[in-house]
Amino acid sequence: MMGYLISETTKEERERIVAESLGNISGACDGCSPGIIEMYQDYIDGKKELREINMEFRASYVSGEIDKEEKSGCGYM
Repeated sequence: MMGYLISETTKEERERIVAESLGNISGACDGCSPGIIEMYQDYIDGKKELREINMEFRASYVSGEIDKEEKSGCGYM
């Protein structure tokens, strides 16, 4: 079984993991796909684990910290 932790993967494997996980989001997204892909760049670069990124996203989504003024799109554009 392939691991997902930074210590268990190469940068190329992490790029593939993100690409396969996100799939073809351009067809179902209203312009936020670059932001979603960018969100996982720290994982690809070996700076943060997937769990950390997902927890940060979830915390900001629940608290509304992404964009307090006016929400449009997914908040990552």
